[in-house]
Amino acid sequence: MSAAMAGAVDLSALKSRAEAANSAAQSPGGGDGCAAGGSHPAIIEVTEANFQAEVVERSLQVPVVVDLWATWCEPCKQLSPALEKLAREGNGAWVLAKVDVDANPRIAQLFQVQSVPMVIAVAGGQPVDGFAGAQPEPQLREWINSLLNALRDQLPGIRAAEEGGAGAEAEEEPEDPRFTAAEDALEKGDYAAAQAAYQQILDSEPNNEQAKAALVQVRFMERAEQADPAAIERADAAPDDIDAQIAAADAEVAFDKADEGFARLIQTVKRTSGDDRDRVRTHLVELFEIFPEGDERVAKARRNLASALF
Repeated sequence: MSAAMAGAVDLSALKSRAEAANSAAQSPGGGDGCAAGGSHPAIIEVTEANFQAEVVERSLQVPVVVDLWATWCEPCKQLSPALEKLAREGNGAWVLAKVDVDANPRIAQLFQVQSVPMVIAVAGGQPVDGFAGAQPEPQLREWINSLLNALRDQLPGIRAAEEGGAGAEAEEEPEDPRFTAAEDALEKGDYAAAQAAYQQILDSEPNNEQAKAALVQVRFMERAEQADPAAIERADAAPDDIDAQIAAADAEVAFDKADEGFARLIQTVKRTSGDDRDRVRTHLVELFEIFPEGDERVAKARRNLASALF
């Protein structure tokens, strides 16, 4: 599976929210879809506005299976109803997130969608598996069961749902209204308000690691949303342009080329000195903080950075 999101945006540091979302739109087949089957918390319509909350954050509790489809796609009309049926049978152990790629091109770009249907499983804020093309129901059921078995010990909502508990919400601590305000801003795509909310937490609690990590994530998300593949070409043509190198590194990380982005900034550190070097190094370290603890790419880049500095 190739997905641009893999390793690029890990929001496990954010406070998880697992609010059930009801779907009100028709499935691509127009038949046994979310609306036709009635509201169901295991089937949600996802847009660019609610992707953060409904896919990334929700996946911290249960797997989220993202169904990338289009109205003109005939195989989608076979695959989507089968996935919806299995999601209803899952009783909340996993969630089906339906994404119309034509209406949400940024999500399609995030997952590097080249054809539909495409299905990607997200867990713990990261894509973990996926496939392209329509699959028969028995094969889908086997894939879902394999996914649940692999993630059961990692995601609390799976076991809670299977044991007939109250679901993922039962595992959550009471929500902190300060984090809720920040997350609500993220859902609306208001990065400035989200950053201000996290910064306000840090102003009163400078050592709040959750807010620190979230602030770094949001700042990068804002930059990544504007990531331009052409920035890489421009930087290659101007190796001494620090702004260009930083922009290109952001684009490479956003497009699942973290190794290339890290290497670019490390080479820039080697070529610079003084304030310029400090600026590049600081930016690189901030990129490291986006990734989960123990990420091998970050560990390797940290070693290379240390060699470049000393």
